[in-house]
Amino acid sequence: MSESELYQDSYKTRDLPAGLRLIEGGVTAAPGFRAGTLYCGIKSDPTPDLAMLVADEVCQVAATFTTSRTASHIIHVDKAHLAASGYRARAVVVNSGNANCSNGPRGLADAQRMTELTAQKLGLDPNLVLVSSTGIIGRPLPMEKVESGIADMQVADDGGPAYSRGIMTTDTRPKIIAVEFELGGTIVRLGGSTKGVGMIYPNMATMLCYLTTNAVLDHDFQHEVFRAAVNDSFNMVCVDHDMSTNDSAFLFANGQAGNAPVRAGTPEAETFAAALRYVTRYLAREMARDGEGATKLMIVKVRGAATDADARKAARGITSSAIWQCAVAGGDPNWGRVIAALGATGADVDHSRLDISLGDVLIVHEGVATAYDQAQAQQAMTGPDVYVNLHLHMGEATATAWGCDLTHGYIDENATYTR
Repeated sequence: MSESELYQDSYKTRDLPAGLRLIEGGVTAAPGFRAGTLYCGIKSDPTPDLAMLVADEVCQVAATFTTSRTASHIIHVDKAHLAASGYRARAVVVNSGNANCSNGPRGLADAQRMTELTAQKLGLDPNLVLVSSTGIIGRPLPMEKVESGIADMQVADDGGPAYSRGIMTTDTRPKIIAVEFELGGTIVRLGGSTKGVGMIYPNMATMLCYLTTNAVLDHDFQHEVFRAAVNDSFNMVCVDHDMSTNDSAFLFANGQAGNAPVRAGTPEAETFAAALRYVTRYLAREMARDGEGATKLMIVKVRGAATDADARKAARGITSSAIWQCAVAGGDPNWGRVIAALGATGADVDHSRLDISLGDVLIVHEGVATAYDQAQAQQAMTGPDVYVNLHLHMGEATATAWGCDLTHGYIDENATYTR
């Protein structure tokens, strides 16, 4: 997909809130950010495997990380740097093709070394540099190649699209978006990129996310709004029910727009939250759409749950059901798989109240099959987007989750991943 096609993606216009305008640039759409990428030899194929994002000024940073108990060394380094800097940073260096996980003391030293080399190149305190790695677990980084790559790296204020490609592993296309909107009379920008199409079932899938804005944000508000956005987007996407050791998501705010600081409870806070929610949900959805071997995006919408937690459990439970994912792959409207997956989620469900639709086709009403047209139900599962709508009739809570079908392509991708 060409860069122009990336920006013309019709899916970007879905649910675009009023007042937001799509723009180009990704992580470099906001003034004051530069990025670049190159091939340094980590991957066996000559595609970009090292990327760097640099801010002209120190940024406030909000971050979330994997909850895995076997987290990569980069997670420990980033947490230490953010704690030491007061959640501030000016750069992040990213390698793909190697997760730098389970490499013992060497792995921790290599992660730290990547930040030190980047800091030396840019003239920064190493605590102002973050690091990400993604790829194969258990193989030490080829640090001579990484060191050479960092030394050769060039960043530019139009480097966002290239950066989005440099962070990819098994992704078939980059995930990139940027928007422009107004905060209290000041025009600001928000852009970002993600990678991740396998090991996707985040609890903060392999997923990395980098977001940048030139807005001035109150520190507490930035952390609060980012956690909420991650919870409503990346934590609602599933490809294969596996969680990565390296999941990381960052929001960098350099404050160059000069607007009055955005604080919770203000109209500006609502505007920024809506923009952030739109950006993160788009990126989450596109990760599911590009899931390893996937041919269909699954959108599961749950209404009428007793609690938000129940709505989320129900929606995520459907997307993570391998047997239902197979049915989606085959276009089989076997709604019994949905019933079974829902009952196993732990959500509060009264079987006798349950309604299920595939697209606009109501196939279950009050827990019993309707006299639906089989051909119409099959048709609802043939397009690139498959909608599964559930109404629990237990309360007012709603949730949306995104997943994909499970095809032999997923097996092909993962059966020989380390060869």
